Amino acid sequence: MEVGMLPISASKRGKLLAAGYTTLDAIVRSSPTQLARDIQVSDSEASEILKYATKTNALDRSNGSNSTVVDGGQTAWDMLNEEKFSSHITTSCVDLDNILGGGINCKEVTEIGGVPGIGKTQFGIQLAVNVQIPLEYGGLDGKAIYIDTEGSFMVERVLQIAEACIEDIYTEQIALVNYLDKFISEHKDVKIIIIDSVTFHFRQDFGDMALRTRLLSEMALKLMKLARKFCLAVVMLNQVTTKHIEGSFQLTLALGDSWSHSCTNRIILYWNDNERHAYIDKSPSLKSASAPFSVTPRGIRNSTSSSKRIKTM
Repeated sequence: MEVGMLPISASKRGKLLAAGYTTLDAIVRSSPTQLARDIQVSDSEASEILKYATKTNALDRSNGSNSTVVDGGQTAWDMLNEEKFSSHITTSCVDLDNILGGGINCKEVTEIGGVPGIGKTQFGIQLAVNVQIPLEYGGLDGKAIYIDTEGSFMVERVLQIAEACIEDIYTEQIALVNYLDKFISEHKDVKIIIIDSVTFHFRQDFGDMALRTRLLSEMALKLMKLARKFCLAVVMLNQVTTKHIEGSFQLTLALGDSWSHSCTNRIILYWNDNERHAYIDKSPSLKSASAPFSVTPRGIRNSTSSSKRIKTM
């Protein structure tokens, strides 16, 4: 298991690699005090890193189960460890990364929705850039596929966030979803697919609702298969609509209740006074929690509010 796959934040992985801790053995051989000094973290954080490294190293050295598994299947033990040590893409907001367990998880489909102007496209562009961060700095050194269905992809904004990375971002239309399997097979360094937005072609002037539901379900299934097959993250940006609930109209994410079950994780962006927040509305492995964030000229960053705090629901 590589150091870059440890279930810790991207910044800590980067500090380990920068300090010369390129193998698990090197980490395990150090003491909490030495590790804390070398990578400039607290003793408790160093102890936590050592705990993860020790467990992972032991798993690497074991021969595993002798039981026979059907071709293409996995044991529960393999699935548990695969989930525990899965790759994450940092959002560039420490508070949000913390409630997400390290960032956007690969092998899963994550939906991010919110009102206009809240920062959905900013998140998409930020993730498309961050997936390209080199391994030695705690990233995945991958590429991004950006499917722009609304014409909101701004090259100038990408240049602001990461001018040197722009040649590695592919901008495609939603019609290419069916072609993605072949494309990614030929470009194995793709680590994230971003659809901005999944809503556009399905929200207006779609008279046959049964057909719409079927097309959305088929697309979601294909994207989930891609996430698992190629160990990459899929992020779908969604818009909001109004829904009549208990005698009043309330804002809710578009595409209806059936669509809400199509994603592994659902993150809702919202305003709290003048501050942006991200809320984990649905996840099989993460607690419901919210974290503040800011949209700056440099991209998504930690909230600048002096009273910020993470809320666990």
